Amino acid sequence: MYRKDKNLTVETIFQPVQLGPITLRNPIIKAATSEGRSPEGKVTQALIDFHRGFIVGGIGMTTLAYCAISKEGFAAPGEILMIKENIQGLRKFTEAMHEAGGKASAQLGHAGPVATKKITGVRPVAPSRFFNLTSMQLCSAITQSEMKQIKIQFADAAEVAVKSGFDAIELHFGHLYLVSSFFSPWLNKRTDEYGGSIENRTRFAKEILLAVKERVQNQLAIIVKLSMDDGIKGSIWLEESTETARILDETGVVDAFELTMGSSVSNQMYLFRGETDIDGMAATQKGMMKLGVKWFGKRILGEYPYRDLYMLESARQFQTTVKNAKLILLGGINTFEHIVTAVEEGFPMVAIGRALLREPDMIQKMKDNPTKSGLCIHCNKCMFSVYSTTNCIFMKNYATTTQVAFV
Repeated sequence: MYRKDKNLTVETIFQPVQLGPITLRNPIIKAATSEGRSPEGKVTQALIDFHRGFIVGGIGMTTLAYCAISKEGFAAPGEILMIKENIQGLRKFTEAMHEAGGKASAQLGHAGPVATKKITGVRPVAPSRFFNLTSMQLCSAITQSEMKQIKIQFADAAEVAVKSGFDAIELHFGHLYLVSSFFSPWLNKRTDEYGGSIENRTRFAKEILLAVKERVQNQLAIIVKLSMDDGIKGSIWLEESTETARILDETGVVDAFELTMGSSVSNQMYLFRGETDIDGMAATQKGMMKLGVKWFGKRILGEYPYRDLYMLESARQFQTTVKNAKLILLGGINTFEHIVTAVEEGFPMVAIGRALLREPDMIQKMKDNPTKSGLCIHCNKCMFSVYSTTNCIFMKNYATTTQVAFV
Protein backbone atom coordinates (compact mmCIF):
# COMPACT_ATOMS: atom_id res chain seq x y z
CA MET A 1 0.00 0.00 0.00
CA TYR A 2 1.42 3.39 -0.98
CA ARG A 3 2.28 5.59 1.97
CA LYS A 4 2.04 9.34 1.43
CA ASP A 5 4.00 10.34 4.54
CA LYS A 6 7.27 8.47 4.96
CA ASN A 7 7.60 9.92 8.49
CA LEU A 8 4.64 7.90 9.81
CA THR A 9 6.59 5.26 11.71
CA VAL A 10 5.63 2.92 14.53
CA GLU A 11 6.84 5.56 16.98
CA THR A 12 4.79 8.38 15.48
CA ILE A 13 1.62 6.33 14.93
CA PHE A 14 1.48 4.84 18.42
CA GLN A 15 1.66 8.21 20.16
CA PRO A 16 -0.87 9.42 22.77
CA VAL A 17 -4.07 10.92 21.34
CA GLN A 18 -6.55 13.27 22.97
CA LEU A 19 -10.20 12.19 23.19
CA GLY A 20 -12.26 14.89 24.84
CA PRO A 21 -11.12 15.18 28.47
CA ILE A 22 -8.96 12.03 28.37
CA THR A 23 -5.70 10.96 26.74
CA LEU A 24 -5.27 7.51 25.21
CA ARG A 25 -1.76 6.07 25.16
CA ASN A 26 -2.24 5.27 21.47
CA PRO A 27 -5.03 5.57 18.86
CA ILE A 28 -6.18 1.92 18.96
CA ILE A 29 -9.60 1.12 20.45
CA LYS A 30 -10.95 -2.38 20.95
CA ALA A 31 -14.35 -2.18 19.23
CA ALA A 32 -17.40 -3.38 21.11
CA THR A 33 -18.10 -7.09 20.60
CA SER A 34 -20.84 -8.33 22.92
CA GLU A 35 -19.02 -10.70 25.29
CA GLY A 36 -21.59 -13.02 26.87
CA ARG A 37 -19.55 -13.20 30.07
CA SER A 38 -22.10 -11.65 32.42
CA PRO A 39 -24.75 -14.33 33.09
CA GLU A 40 -26.35 -12.25 35.86
CA GLY A 41 -25.87 -8.89 34.16
CA LYS A 42 -22.81 -8.28 36.35
CA VAL A 43 -19.06 -8.16 35.91
CA THR A 44 -17.24 -11.49 36.20
CA GLN A 45 -13.55 -12.37 36.44
CA ALA A 46 -13.84 -13.90 32.96
CA LEU A 47 -15.01 -10.54 31.61
CA ILE A 48 -12.12 -8.71 33.28
CA ASP A 49 -9.55 -11.21 31.99
CA PHE A 50 -11.00 -11.02 28.49
CA HIS A 51 -10.59 -7.24 28.27
CA ARG A 52 -7.36 -7.05 30.21
CA GLY A 53 -5.80 -9.25 27.53
CA PHE A 54 -6.39 -6.52 24.92
CA ILE A 55 -4.86 -3.84 27.15
CA VAL A 56 -1.80 -5.95 27.90
CA GLY A 57 -1.66 -6.68 24.17
CA GLY A 58 -1.04 -3.01 23.43
CA ILE A 59 -4.30 -1.15 22.67
CA GLY A 60 -5.13 2.28 24.08
CA MET A 61 -8.70 1.66 25.22
CA THR A 62 -11.09 -1.28 25.39
CA THR A 63 -14.87 -1.05 25.02
CA LEU A 64 -17.09 -2.99 27.42
CA ALA A 65 -20.03 -4.23 25.39
CA TYR A 66 -22.87 -4.37 25.46
CA CYS A 67 -24.13 -2.44 28.55
CA ALA A 68 -27.93 -2.31 28.57
CA ILE A 69 -29.47 0.76 30.17
CA SER A 70 -32.37 -1.40 31.42
CA LYS A 71 -33.46 -5.03 31.49
CA GLU A 72 -35.80 -4.26 28.58
CA GLY A 73 -32.80 -3.08 26.57
CA PHE A 74 -30.86 -6.37 26.49
CA ALA A 75 -29.91 -7.62 23.01
CA ALA A 76 -28.37 -11.02 23.86
CA PRO A 77 -27.73 -13.24 26.88
CA GLY A 78 -24.83 -12.53 29.23
CA GLU A 79 -24.71 -8.76 28.80
CA ILE A 80 -23.98 -6.12 31.44
CA LEU A 81 -26.85 -4.27 33.10
CA MET A 82 -25.63 -0.70 33.67
CA ILE A 83 -27.30 0.13 36.99
CA LYS A 84 -25.98 1.46 40.30
CA GLU A 85 -26.29 -1.94 41.99
CA ASN A 86 -23.47 -3.15 39.72
CA ILE A 87 -20.99 -0.35 40.42
CA GLN A 88 -18.78 -2.45 42.69
CA GLY A 89 -18.09 -5.02 39.99
CA LEU A 90 -17.76 -2.35 37.31
CA ARG A 91 -15.12 -0.61 39.43
CA LYS A 92 -13.15 -3.86 39.58
CA PHE A 93 -13.28 -3.87 35.79
CA THR A 94 -12.01 -0.32 35.29
CA GLU A 95 -9.34 -0.67 37.97
CA ALA A 96 -7.98 -3.76 36.21
CA MET A 97 -7.81 -1.92 32.87
CA HIS A 98 -6.06 1.06 34.46
CA GLU A 99 -3.58 -1.15 36.30
CA ALA A 100 -2.73 -2.77 32.95
CA GLY A 101 -1.98 0.66 31.47
CA GLY A 102 -5.07 1.36 29.35
CA LYS A 103 -8.45 3.10 29.39
CA ALA A 104 -11.96 1.69 29.58
CA SER A 105 -15.11 2.69 27.69
CA ALA A 106 -18.65 1.45 28.36
CA GLN A 107 -21.01 0.99 25.42
CA LEU A 108 -24.51 2.07 26.49
CA GLY A 109 -27.59 1.09 24.56
CA HIS A 110 -31.16 -0.10 24.28
CA ALA A 111 -31.75 -2.93 21.80
CA GLY A 112 -35.23 -1.80 20.71
CA PRO A 113 -36.31 -3.90 17.69
CA VAL A 114 -33.21 -6.10 18.05
CA ALA A 115 -34.46 -7.38 21.43
CA THR A 116 -36.57 -10.50 21.95
CA LYS A 117 -39.18 -11.26 24.58
CA LYS A 118 -37.31 -14.48 25.38
CA ILE A 119 -34.37 -12.42 26.67
CA THR A 120 -36.10 -9.34 28.11
CA GLY A 121 -39.43 -10.77 29.23
CA VAL A 122 -41.35 -8.03 27.43
CA ARG A 123 -42.37 -7.26 23.87
CA PRO A 124 -39.65 -5.26 22.07
CA VAL A 125 -40.28 -1.70 20.94
CA ALA A 126 -39.50 0.25 17.78
CA PRO A 127 -40.36 3.75 16.52
CA SER A 128 -43.43 2.26 14.84
CA ARG A 129 -45.17 -1.10 14.94
CA PHE A 130 -42.85 -3.57 13.20
CA PHE A 131 -42.46 -7.31 12.66
CA ASN A 132 -38.85 -8.48 12.79
CA LEU A 133 -38.49 -11.43 10.41
CA THR A 134 -35.07 -12.35 11.80
CA SER A 135 -36.30 -12.85 15.37
CA MET A 136 -39.96 -13.48 14.45
CA GLN A 137 -40.91 -10.80 16.99
CA LEU A 138 -43.67 -8.20 16.75
CA CYS A 139 -42.40 -4.84 18.04
CA SER A 140 -44.74 -2.32 19.61
CA ALA A 141 -44.62 1.36 18.69
CA ILE A 142 -42.82 3.12 21.53
CA THR A 143 -44.74 5.91 23.25
CA GLN A 144 -43.38 9.36 24.08
CA SER A 145 -43.77 8.52 27.76
CA GLU A 146 -41.56 5.46 27.30
CA MET A 147 -39.06 7.56 25.35
CA LYS A 148 -38.80 10.03 28.26
CA GLN A 149 -38.04 7.14 30.60
CA ILE A 150 -35.36 5.82 28.25
CA LYS A 151 -33.68 9.24 28.11
CA ILE A 152 -33.47 9.17 31.91
CA GLN A 153 -32.10 5.62 31.82
CA PHE A 154 -29.36 6.63 29.39
CA ALA A 155 -28.37 9.49 31.72
CA ASP A 156 -28.53 7.17 34.75
CA ALA A 157 -26.32 4.62 32.99
CA ALA A 158 -23.82 7.34 32.07
CA GLU A 159 -23.68 8.40 35.71
CA VAL A 160 -23.04 4.78 36.70
CA ALA A 161 -20.14 4.76 34.23
CA VAL A 162 -18.65 7.84 35.90
CA LYS A 163 -18.99 6.37 39.39
CA SER A 164 -17.48 3.11 38.16
CA GLY A 165 -14.34 4.83 36.91
CA PHE A 166 -14.87 4.56 33.15
CA ASP A 167 -12.87 6.96 31.01
CA ALA A 168 -15.42 7.09 28.20
CA ILE A 169 -18.90 6.01 27.20
CA GLU A 170 -20.02 4.93 23.74
CA LEU A 171 -23.65 5.72 23.02
CA HIS A 172 -24.93 2.98 20.71
CA PHE A 173 -26.75 4.89 17.98
CA GLY A 174 -26.12 2.23 15.34
CA HIS A 175 -27.17 -1.14 13.88
CA LEU A 176 -30.92 -0.38 14.11
CA TYR A 177 -30.90 -0.67 17.88
CA LEU A 178 -33.58 1.56 19.38
CA VAL A 179 -32.00 4.98 18.83
CA SER A 180 -30.68 4.09 15.37
CA SER A 181 -34.06 2.72 14.35
CA PHE A 182 -35.47 6.24 14.63
CA PHE A 183 -33.11 7.35 11.84
CA SER A 184 -34.51 4.72 9.47
CA PRO A 185 -37.51 5.60 7.24
CA TRP A 186 -38.00 1.82 6.94
CA LEU A 187 -38.74 1.49 10.67
CA ASN A 188 -39.83 5.01 11.57
CA LYS A 189 -43.30 5.77 10.24
CA ARG A 190 -44.19 8.21 13.02
CA THR A 191 -46.24 11.32 12.35
CA ASP A 192 -45.24 13.22 15.51
CA GLU A 193 -42.12 15.37 16.03
CA TYR A 194 -39.94 12.22 16.01
CA GLY A 195 -40.88 11.16 12.47
CA GLY A 196 -40.76 12.56 8.95
CA SER A 197 -37.74 14.76 8.26
CA ILE A 198 -34.20 13.70 9.17
CA GLU A 199 -34.18 16.51 11.75
CA ASN A 200 -37.22 14.95 13.42
CA ARG A 201 -35.82 11.42 13.18
CA THR A 202 -32.60 12.62 14.84
CA ARG A 203 -34.46 14.40 17.65
CA PHE A 204 -34.57 11.41 20.04
CA ALA A 205 -30.83 10.81 19.68
CA LYS A 206 -30.09 14.49 20.24
CA GLU A 207 -32.25 14.60 23.37
CA ILE A 208 -30.50 11.52 24.78
CA LEU A 209 -27.10 13.00 24.00
CA LEU A 210 -27.90 16.28 25.73
CA ALA A 211 -29.41 14.50 28.76
CA VAL A 212 -26.26 12.40 29.10
CA LYS A 213 -23.99 15.44 28.82
CA GLU A 214 -25.99 17.36 31.41
CA ARG A 215 -25.56 14.47 33.83
CA VAL A 216 -21.86 13.67 33.33
CA GLN A 217 -20.47 17.06 32.21
CA ASN A 218 -16.75 16.63 31.38
CA GLN A 219 -16.05 13.68 33.64
CA LEU A 220 -15.52 11.31 30.72
CA ALA A 221 -15.33 11.26 26.95
CA ILE A 222 -18.53 10.79 24.93
CA ILE A 223 -18.35 8.65 21.78
CA VAL A 224 -21.34 8.10 19.51
CA LYS A 225 -21.43 4.88 17.49
CA LEU A 226 -23.28 5.89 14.34
CA SER A 227 -24.44 3.81 11.38
CA MET A 228 -23.45 5.31 8.04
CA ASP A 229 -25.75 2.96 6.13
CA ASP A 230 -27.29 -0.43 6.75
CA GLY A 231 -27.61 -1.96 3.29
CA ILE A 232 -31.40 -2.17 3.57
CA LYS A 233 -33.50 -0.62 0.83
CA GLY A 234 -35.38 2.43 2.11
CA SER A 235 -33.50 2.55 5.40
CA ILE A 236 -30.32 4.42 6.44
CA TRP A 237 -27.90 5.73 3.83
CA LEU A 238 -25.13 8.34 3.63
CA GLU A 239 -27.27 11.18 2.33
CA GLU A 240 -29.13 11.29 5.64
CA SER A 241 -26.61 9.77 8.08
CA THR A 242 -24.15 12.57 7.31
CA GLU A 243 -26.93 15.01 8.24
CA THR A 244 -27.56 13.08 11.47
CA ALA A 245 -23.86 13.39 12.28
CA ARG A 246 -23.94 17.12 11.51
CA ILE A 247 -26.93 17.69 13.81
CA LEU A 248 -25.34 15.78 16.67
CA ASP A 249 -21.92 17.32 16.09
CA GLU A 250 -23.33 20.85 16.25
CA THR A 251 -24.33 20.27 19.88
CA GLY A 252 -20.63 20.34 20.74
CA VAL A 253 -21.22 17.37 23.02
CA VAL A 254 -19.74 14.53 20.94
CA ASP A 255 -16.00 13.94 21.39
CA ALA A 256 -15.84 11.32 18.64
CA PHE A 257 -18.02 9.40 16.22
CA GLU A 258 -17.21 5.75 15.70
CA LEU A 259 -18.53 5.18 12.19
CA THR A 260 -20.12 1.82 11.50
CA MET A 261 -22.59 0.23 9.10
CA GLY A 262 -25.06 -2.63 8.89
CA SER A 263 -27.83 -3.70 11.22
CA SER A 264 -28.74 -6.38 13.72
CA VAL A 265 -32.33 -6.52 12.44
CA SER A 266 -31.70 -7.72 8.89
CA ASN A 267 -28.86 -8.09 6.39
CA GLN A 268 -26.37 -8.58 9.24
CA MET A 269 -23.41 -9.54 7.04
CA TYR A 270 -23.35 -6.02 5.61
CA LEU A 271 -21.51 -5.06 8.82
CA PHE A 272 -19.22 -8.07 9.12
CA ARG A 273 -18.21 -8.90 5.53
CA GLY A 274 -16.60 -12.22 4.74
CA GLU A 275 -17.98 -15.74 5.12
CA THR A 276 -21.69 -16.08 6.00
CA ASP A 277 -21.77 -18.67 8.78
CA ILE A 278 -25.20 -20.26 8.35
CA ASP A 279 -24.36 -23.21 10.59
CA GLY A 280 -23.32 -20.82 13.37
CA MET A 281 -26.58 -18.90 13.13
CA ALA A 282 -28.65 -22.11 13.00
CA ALA A 283 -26.94 -23.36 16.15
CA THR A 284 -28.44 -20.44 18.10
CA GLN A 285 -31.99 -21.47 17.13
CA LYS A 286 -34.33 -24.40 17.83
CA GLY A 287 -37.03 -26.32 15.98
CA MET A 288 -38.52 -24.68 12.92
CA MET A 289 -36.42 -21.56 13.41
CA LYS A 290 -33.28 -23.66 13.00
CA LEU A 291 -34.63 -25.10 9.76
CA GLY A 292 -35.68 -21.65 8.59
CA VAL A 293 -32.14 -20.35 9.11
CA LYS A 294 -30.69 -23.24 7.12
CA TRP A 295 -33.16 -22.68 4.29
CA PHE A 296 -33.32 -18.87 4.15
CA GLY A 297 -30.32 -17.76 6.23
CA LYS A 298 -28.23 -16.32 3.43
CA ARG A 299 -31.23 -14.37 2.14
CA ILE A 300 -31.81 -12.89 5.62
CA LEU A 301 -28.18 -12.34 6.63
CA GLY A 302 -26.86 -11.35 3.23
CA GLU A 303 -23.57 -12.20 1.54
CA TYR A 304 -20.77 -9.64 1.17
CA PRO A 305 -17.14 -10.40 0.34
CA TYR A 306 -14.47 -9.12 2.69
CA ARG A 307 -12.03 -6.42 1.66
CA ASP A 308 -9.53 -4.40 3.69
CA LEU A 309 -10.67 -1.01 5.04
CA TYR A 310 -14.17 -1.65 3.71
CA MET A 311 -15.74 1.26 5.63
CA LEU A 312 -13.19 3.87 4.57
CA GLU A 313 -14.94 5.05 1.41
CA SER A 314 -18.19 5.78 3.25
CA ALA A 315 -16.44 7.22 6.31
CA ARG A 316 -14.71 9.85 4.15
CA GLN A 317 -18.13 11.44 3.48
CA PHE A 318 -18.37 12.53 7.13
CA GLN A 319 -15.20 14.60 7.07
CA THR A 320 -16.96 17.58 5.51
CA THR A 321 -19.99 17.55 7.82
CA VAL A 322 -18.37 16.79 11.18
CA LYS A 323 -16.49 19.88 12.36
CA ASN A 324 -16.10 19.44 16.13
CA ALA A 325 -15.82 15.74 16.94
CA LYS A 326 -13.06 13.35 15.90
CA LEU A 327 -13.79 10.39 13.64
CA ILE A 328 -12.91 6.80 14.50
CA LEU A 329 -12.46 4.42 11.58
CA LEU A 330 -13.74 0.86 11.88
CA GLY A 331 -13.84 -2.09 9.48
CA GLY A 332 -11.18 -4.31 7.93
CA ILE A 333 -8.17 -3.01 9.85
CA ASN A 334 -5.71 -5.88 10.05
CA THR A 335 -2.20 -4.46 9.49
CA PHE A 336 0.00 -1.55 10.56
CA GLU A 337 -0.33 -0.10 7.06
CA HIS A 338 -4.10 -0.01 7.47
CA ILE A 339 -3.65 2.13 10.59
CA VAL A 340 -1.23 4.39 8.72
CA THR A 341 -3.79 4.79 5.93
CA ALA A 342 -6.49 5.75 8.45
CA VAL A 343 -4.27 8.45 9.97
CA GLU A 344 -3.27 9.76 6.54
CA GLU A 345 -6.93 9.90 5.56
CA GLY A 346 -7.76 12.09 8.58
CA PHE A 347 -8.97 9.52 11.12
CA PRO A 348 -6.96 10.04 14.32
CA MET A 349 -8.21 6.80 15.90
CA VAL A 350 -9.19 3.33 14.71
CA ALA A 351 -11.41 0.64 16.24
CA ILE A 352 -10.68 -3.06 15.76
CA GLY A 353 -12.99 -5.98 16.59
CA ARG A 354 -12.60 -9.42 15.01
CA ALA A 355 -8.84 -9.16 14.44
CA LEU A 356 -8.28 -8.59 18.17
CA LEU A 357 -10.52 -11.52 19.07
CA ARG A 358 -8.10 -13.64 17.04
CA GLU A 359 -4.98 -11.94 18.42
CA PRO A 360 -5.40 -9.94 21.64
CA ASP A 361 -1.73 -8.95 21.37
CA MET A 362 -1.90 -7.93 17.71
CA ILE A 363 -0.90 -4.31 18.40
CA GLN A 364 2.16 -5.29 20.38
CA LYS A 365 3.14 -7.62 17.52
CA MET A 366 2.76 -4.70 15.09
CA LYS A 367 5.06 -2.58 17.24
CA ASP A 368 7.67 -5.33 17.20
CA ASN A 369 7.22 -6.08 13.49
CA PRO A 370 5.17 -3.52 11.50
CA THR A 371 5.25 -5.68 8.37
CA LYS A 372 3.30 -8.50 10.05
CA SER A 373 -0.35 -9.03 9.06
CA GLY A 374 -3.05 -10.07 11.51
CA LEU A 375 -4.18 -13.68 11.63
CA CYS A 376 -7.94 -13.05 11.33
CA ILE A 377 -9.38 -14.74 8.22
CA HIS A 378 -12.87 -13.17 8.53
CA CYS A 379 -14.59 -16.54 8.70
CA ASN A 380 -17.17 -14.95 11.06
CA LYS A 381 -17.36 -18.03 13.29
CA CYS A 382 -17.16 -15.51 16.14
CA MET A 383 -20.29 -13.67 14.99
CA PHE A 384 -22.85 -15.90 16.70
CA SER A 385 -20.73 -16.78 19.72
CA VAL A 386 -22.30 -13.71 21.37
CA TYR A 387 -25.19 -16.03 22.27
CA SER A 388 -22.81 -18.04 24.48
CA THR A 389 -19.31 -16.62 25.12
CA THR A 390 -17.75 -14.46 22.42
CA ASN A 391 -14.52 -15.96 21.15
CA CYS A 392 -12.52 -16.63 18.03
CA ILE A 393 -12.78 -20.35 17.26
CA PHE A 394 -8.98 -20.46 17.17
CA MET A 395 -8.83 -18.97 20.68
CA LYS A 396 -11.40 -21.12 22.51
CA ASN A 397 -9.35 -21.31 25.67
CA TYR A 398 -8.74 -17.57 25.88
CA ALA A 399 -9.95 -16.01 29.17
CA THR A 400 -12.08 -18.94 30.29
CA THR A 401 -11.80 -18.18 34.00
CA THR A 402 -14.78 -18.21 36.33
CA GLN A 403 -17.99 -16.41 35.40
CA VAL A 404 -19.16 -15.97 38.99
CA ALA A 405 -20.56 -12.45 39.20
CA PHE A 406 -19.12 -9.74 41.44
CA VAL A 407 -21.82 -8.35 43.72
